[in-house]
Amino acid sequence: MNPEDLIKLVNQRMPYGKYQGRLLADLPGHYLGWFAREGFPKGELGRLLALMHEIDHNGLGELL
Repeated sequence: MNPEDLIKLVNQRMPYGKYQGRLLADLPGHYLGWFAREGFPKGELGRLLALMHEIDHNGLGELL
């Protein structure tokens, strides 16, 4: 995990979908879980969503 990715999670917004405009760090766990089951998008967004899923799933929100 790159510390710069944590900064991106609290600054970058979801670019599309039901939670468009919401900060990645504020996405609900069930939505992140859906991506984990169905597949994360390719590229940086997918990598950040996967990281946020791990943080949320393991109760590590204090990192943010």
